[in-house]
Amino acid sequence: MHSEASQVASETMQSTANRPETDSRPIHWEAPADARYQDILYHQAEHIAKITINRPEVRNAFRPQTVRELIDAFHRAHMDPEIGVIILTGAGELAFCSGGDQRIRGHEGYKDEAGVEHLNVLELQRQIRTLPKPVVAMIAGYAIGGGHVLHLICDLTIAADNARFGQTGPRVGSFDAGFGAGLMARTVGLKKAKEIWFLCRQYDAQEALDMGLVNTVVPLAELEAVTVDWCRQMNRLSPTALRVLKSAFNADTDGLAGIQELAGNATALFYTTEEGQEGRNAFLEKRAPDFGRFPRRP
Repeated sequence: MHSEASQVASETMQSTANRPETDSRPIHWEAPADARYQDILYHQAEHIAKITINRPEVRNAFRPQTVRELIDAFHRAHMDPEIGVIILTGAGELAFCSGGDQRIRGHEGYKDEAGVEHLNVLELQRQIRTLPKPVVAMIAGYAIGGGHVLHLICDLTIAADNARFGQTGPRVGSFDAGFGAGLMARTVGLKKAKEIWFLCRQYDAQEALDMGLVNTVVPLAELEAVTVDWCRQMNRLSPTALRVLKSAFNADTDGLAGIQELAGNATALFYTTEEGQEGRNAFLEKRAPDFGRFPRRP
């Protein structure tokens, strides 16, 4: 008769056997000729888009132009049927994003080149949240203030072991009472979210992992390799299933009614498609499904 320890060991071995092997092949990023920006970088490879906030001299703080370029880049990835997953990151090893550039903060927002004051980062938040493809935050260094909210909005977060997280709003006369408060509470719990906002403390990567703020912590030298591996794994899955699941998670979190009916209808419709039948047929025929032949619709 097997002992409890033997049963646990057997289940662990079975779980490990079912886990996909890490794909450590190098990725060769390319910058499309028509994707030229001043404050960000746009690269793509293997059905993955990588969007990089490129202002390391200010710890990748954003200004209105940065946000406009991010909105354009995310729209590009959204509409590209060759892109299945999107990475959001910051240039260098010191910061993912440190929030809004306080040097250009005016009385009503952040000043653009014409002196008009904006809070257009709120539009970017909504765009990332509703974009029907997974968005992965790849974080090295600081994710602070508005940058912290940006990673929170992303579907998954992979953090380097040098990452630091926190909100600074009340310290600089600012706050995010939308996703920054509500989604934070749903992610880490109400009491912890209040601590993060009311005390403006910083948390290291392990603390962020322990509170459920990030998905995994990896050595800095392995950050991109692990992130790309996760993206490759998602790109091997059904793009329509991922799309519907993302909208379902958001609908539930946003408190929309009728989520179960939505899910039932979506599943019934999906079963009628060739893509849904490919997964069933591959299982019955004991072969790997060929999901690569199905479009990643914008």
